[in-house]
Amino acid sequence: MNLKGVLEGILFVVGDEGATLKELQDILNISSDEIKKLILELKQDYESSSRGIRLSILGDAFKLTTKKEHKEYYQKLLVNEDSNTLSNQALETLAIIAYNEPITRIKVDEIRGVATSPMIRKLVAKGLIKEAGKSDEPGRPILYKTTNEFLDYFNIEKLSDLPNIDTIVSQDDEIDLYDSKYKEEII
Repeated sequence: MNLKGVLEGILFVVGDEGATLKELQDILNISSDEIKKLILELKQDYESSSRGIRLSILGDAFKLTTKKEHKEYYQKLLVNEDSNTLSNQALETLAIIAYNEPITRIKVDEIRGVATSPMIRKLVAKGLIKEAGKSDEPGRPILYKTTNEFLDYFNIEKLSDLPNIDTIVSQDDEIDLYDSKYKEEII
């Protein structure tokens, strides 16, 4: 089996959280020396000018990041008029963070029922959410919260101006999905 490929896949899946040497050792079931060797090989592979990502060591975590020399292109992506609208997935993720902040990505994933790493990266890049420290949970995952840009985007002064979630849920409960205001005509 190509363990370097497995390592690359693991680093892609963990996203912003990254993976520690110990976590990689437990997952791959190999010695720390073997993992260090694989990490160095993968890091060298990414150093090629034809690659758009690199292997970074941030704190005690290894993660895949973009290359700084390509920053101007990433910025164009973020200011593109077409990308200034928020998808339903982005709105759902923002709502979960706004109503539960500070919150970890893992908790957002649990609430949404899908992986949100890419969406959280986009929302951070757009300045709508930011890192707000580390949780006390095992692994010390990053906590996220909304920003002033979030408030500006939705034209609200403070988070308490958001609609009460209980009111929204109770309104939805009262809707009878099987009773339509439209009546079928019998021909």
